[in-house]
Amino acid sequence: MPQHGHHRPRRVSMQFWPRVRSSRIYPRIKTWPQVEQTSILAFAGYKVGMTHILTNDNAFMPVTVLEVPALRVFGMRLYKKDINKGYNVLTDLIGDFDDNLKKKIKTIRSNNNIEENIKRVEEKINEISLIKLLVYTQPWLTTIKKKKPELFEIPIGGNNIKEIFNYGKNLLGKEINIDNVFKEGEYVDTIGVTKGKGFTGEVKRFGTKIQPREYKVSKSARQTHARGARGMRRIFPTTPMPGQYGFFRRTEYNKLILKISDNINEINPKSGWPHYGIIKNKYILIKGSVQGPSKRLIILRKAIREKKIKEKIGIGYISLMPKN
Repeated sequence: MPQHGHHRPRRVSMQFWPRVRSSRIYPRIKTWPQVEQTSILAFAGYKVGMTHILTNDNAFMPVTVLEVPALRVFGMRLYKKDINKGYNVLTDLIGDFDDNLKKKIKTIRSNNNIEENIKRVEEKINEISLIKLLVYTQPWLTTIKKKKPELFEIPIGGNNIKEIFNYGKNLLGKEINIDNVFKEGEYVDTIGVTKGKGFTGEVKRFGTKIQPREYKVSKSARQTHARGARGMRRIFPTTPMPGQYGFFRRTEYNKLILKISDNINEINPKSGWPHYGIIKNKYILIKGSVQGPSKRLIILRKAIREKKIKEKIGIGYISLMPKN
């Protein structure tokens, strides 16, 4: 058994540091998998809640429901790689979009000379190193009372930059569905912002030990009494202290997509989902839990460290008794 005496350095993992709130309510993604096939590397959906299923072997399994309305592509961002500075934006190609996007970006304008700009870019195609799609969500298609869409970039995977450019050019002004990106039985990484807990103490924040009552501790049993050495003029950053907890940007790897469907009658309870409402668009079932509360945007990325052995799970029954 491990000896935790005075040699134990800390009570909390240093995997995530600093432990601060996310800068915005949906994440930015900087790391993407390398794929050979020309394809879109991510999608997004709104968390509905959790329920459970019974497999064909009558095994109980918790699942998370995500509503995945179509994403709208309104542009392409082309990057040029610099040896010293990394990737720099070369130019943007803006296509057609609806008026709802102006609620998020008031200064955006549609490009009437898009065909001329595409020809100019094709002449400099050898300078381009990376191509990303500019997409926005459509929350007005759901029951979420939200008017402003979320904007983010999705790179296009592949090895041939000309094929990638032609692939993205054909998507300008069009919608992307979940079926164009993922399939049932595929592993994905879920990236999102967790539930916010506010100001909490050391026990909830770091998992410190509650002092036994028989020790007759003064003041409180749920706090760290020794903050540091007597002669020190500072407190070490590894010392458990109360503070803000939750609303962290987190990534969970290798989540299995069990089902992709547009049959909303088999997933909607009669009274709707608690804290969400009725599902109106396509939905997916993901094995296990997913970070964040209901209505939180979750970005689904192609698995960056995918499992070699894939699971085959058949769904026999979907419970309409939400667990949240």
